[in-house]
Amino acid sequence: MESTISVVNANALLTLFGACDQHVRRIRNTLGVSISSRNGQIHIVGPQAAVASATQVLEQLQVCAREHGDVLADDVSRVLSGLQSGQSAAAHASIEVFRAGRQIRPRSAGQGRFVEAIRTHDVVLCCGPAGTGKTYLAVAMAAAALKQEAIRKIVLVRPAVEAGESLGFLPGDLQAKINPYLRPLMDALNEMMDHDLIARYKEEDLIEVIPLAYMRGRTLNEAFMILDEAQNTTVAQMKMFLTRMGTGSKIVVSGDVTQIDLPPHLQSGLVDAFSRLHGIEGIASVKLTTADIVRHPLVQKIVDAYEPHPGKRR
Repeated sequence: MESTISVVNANALLTLFGACDQHVRRIRNTLGVSISSRNGQIHIVGPQAAVASATQVLEQLQVCAREHGDVLADDVSRVLSGLQSGQSAAAHASIEVFRAGRQIRPRSAGQGRFVEAIRTHDVVLCCGPAGTGKTYLAVAMAAAALKQEAIRKIVLVRPAVEAGESLGFLPGDLQAKINPYLRPLMDALNEMMDHDLIARYKEEDLIEVIPLAYMRGRTLNEAFMILDEAQNTTVAQMKMFLTRMGTGSKIVVSGDVTQIDLPPHLQSGLVDAFSRLHGIEGIASVKLTTADIVRHPLVQKIVDAYEPHPGKRR
């Protein structure tokens, strides 16, 4: 069977095929079809089902190219993954952050649901394995909201719970001991803004990066609050954090329930919140899976290897 797709111009064709034809090679190898171009058209030849799939993939990538001006390797992965899982792989709108030329957008169907939930709800709970972009996308949405002046400040929060290491033995004063726990949030923020702008915003109290314990007794209006590593909060701590929400504020809570570092007798506040707050209007719950992992391809295999298997002793 053969299918034909019209292309507007040579630049559009180059964008679709990728540098050194890397995108089209990936599609050929994945779907088992032959893809070539001539006279401003893309020709796809192969088994009927494979040709139909390849045509669908290329058409979705054309939409991505029109909306964003380019096609990234991650876009090809997202569309192929969506096709194979039977989920929608529609292109997602970019998140506009402060750093010029920086394009940030969801790379999987699950990430798309997460970002859409943040756009449409005041409180969002998200859990998922390492590498699914929970922190990164939440910080990007916060930076976008600050840029659009939809909020007045960003508050990035983490519980200072030790992952098998003793906080007391770390060198330095209290702030020096706490900084390593807050570093992942700053790493994400550094990709959204220039260093000088972050320093100025922190000095002006437009950006605050603090441990969870420092939130007690506060009410924050017109703030975008992100609680990261929320699986390591207790139920009481989670209640304390959620009730800091003031007028015009938004909260995103994220964590990985497979990496709880609390003592065995304490219930995770994130696990409790998912069941306790389910169904409340204005609160969204999003669960990401290994299919949403967007780090190095080996990360997904590593996460799968550590997943408990039926019959395996834990």
